[in-house]
Amino acid sequence: MRRGLIHILEEYFHLFNMNIYEADIKGLYVIESDVYSDERGYFLESFSNKYFVETGVNLNFVQDNISKSTKGVLRGLHYQLKNPQGKMVRCISGEVLDVCVDIRKNSPTFGKVFSKILNDKNHTSLYIPTGFAHGFCVLSDEAVFHYKCTDYYYPNDSYGLLWSGIDLEWPIDKPIISKKDKILPTLTEQEEKLLTKYE
Repeated sequence: MRRGLIHILEEYFHLFNMNIYEADIKGLYVIESDVYSDERGYFLESFSNKYFVETGVNLNFVQDNISKSTKGVLRGLHYQLKNPQGKMVRCISGEVLDVCVDIRKNSPTFGKVFSKILNDKNHTSLYIPTGFAHGFCVLSDEAVFHYKCTDYYYPNDSYGLLWSGIDLEWPIDKPIISKKDKILPTLTEQEEKLLTKYE
């Protein structure tokens, strides 16, 4: 009886897995979670550190953030310098185009842009390492966005880059942007001392 129960539990937990692979920028990972669905809804593991440890990455998250935005909102591109944040991001509800830029000085992929659609259908997440500028734009009527961060938010250590100054064709014509984000410098305009380090 006990062996039968163990077998059932093993089969049940085998349903849940994470496919984690490195993107074409070093340190940036795409996370695809298995989803178990039935007539009640669905269940998935949104994060499990053991899968990252298996890939050689051990994460320590200290802060979670959630934002809600309407269609056309563009947030970013943001980063911290003295207290850099690694971020695991996902779209809990709705759909966004998530965007990150390698701004690590001397990085072989310096200035390279990575973007991916995140939504409540594909349940895909990204792990964006320290040293990247990050942002997203909302494609659905509204979106709820979740961040797990490896360091705390420090308002006095907040920097950013102008969204339109990167090599990306954004899918929205007239984004809704905060006053602060409208006056950010482009990557070429940003002072070198205000860029992150490649380690």
